[in-house]
Amino acid sequence: MIELPANPFPYAFDPAHTALVIIDMQRDFIEPGGFGESLGNDVALLAAIVPACRAVLEAWRKIGGLVVHTRESHKPDLSDCPPAKRNRGNPSLRIGDAGPMGRVLVAGEPGNEIIPELGPRPGEFVIDKPGKGAFYATPLHDLLKQDGITHLLFMGVTTEVCVQTSMREANDRGYDCLLLEDCTESYFPQFKASAVEMMRAQGAIVGWTATSTQLLAALAAATAAQR
Repeated sequence: MIELPANPFPYAFDPAHTALVIIDMQRDFIEPGGFGESLGNDVALLAAIVPACRAVLEAWRKIGGLVVHTRESHKPDLSDCPPAKRNRGNPSLRIGDAGPMGRVLVAGEPGNEIIPELGPRPGEFVIDKPGKGAFYATPLHDLLKQDGITHLLFMGVTTEVCVQTSMREANDRGYDCLLLEDCTESYFPQFKASAVEMMRAQGAIVGWTATSTQLLAALAAATAAQR
């Protein structure tokens, strides 16, 4: 078992039964010209977490940990995108519309792909999800159960929407979850701060939070102890 300092109290996990879940680090949300920017958001806020996410991903791969990537993704005919989702708000581009990186949030389009810095490797799970949560209408829970996963480490975007939804879904399914605070972000910093507080409130009601530095130090210490 590995234990690291966390909020509201230390978080312990066995890497053999833990997965790193990277939520929606897609070009459409992170890069200029994508869906996020079309909504009037500053995508530089999200891009700023990429180095920390990459450091965690590389360290997790080095110890042979299971990696899960998610993409918010819809079928080309949008049969899995209800009007209540597609028609919300007044964006310059809607889901399925053609933008600078192809059709917005449609499977197979360039903008729907994960950014190159965090690109999946063979053997890593890639989950296309039609909703905000990683477990809704996906095989994720069954895949994790098959691998004996009991603990999940979360990073990705956005904190208050897809990350928080996925963590709450995971908590309802019995997983012990940790959110890496500097590996998640929102287009609205105040929303991130509120979401983080909500998730770890009342004795980790949804999950724990910690920094990537704390996780990396714990992994390094565990590796050194095995030598």
